[in-house]
Amino acid sequence: MNILIENADNQQYLTGDHLWTKVLADGQHFSKTGTAFEAAKKSAIGKFNIVGYIPETRQFINLDHGHGRGPTEAVPA
Repeated sequence: MNILIENADNQQYLTGDHLWTKVLADGQHFSKTGTAFEAAKKSAIGKFNIVGYIPETRQFINLDHGHGRGPTEAVPA
């Protein structure tokens, strides 16, 4: 199973470069749901889902959800 961070508003996946993609294979894969959740909470994103994707059956499982720092709450560079 692949664990990814999904933008709850547009169903795009967070990449390793902190960009969003519709291409499932380009999304950053995490080894544990807790690791993905912590990364999402710290990111400048709004509502998110932690999803598991099973490639063999093309099935998604919603594992967790939450809210990140949001674009307006992000720490300035």
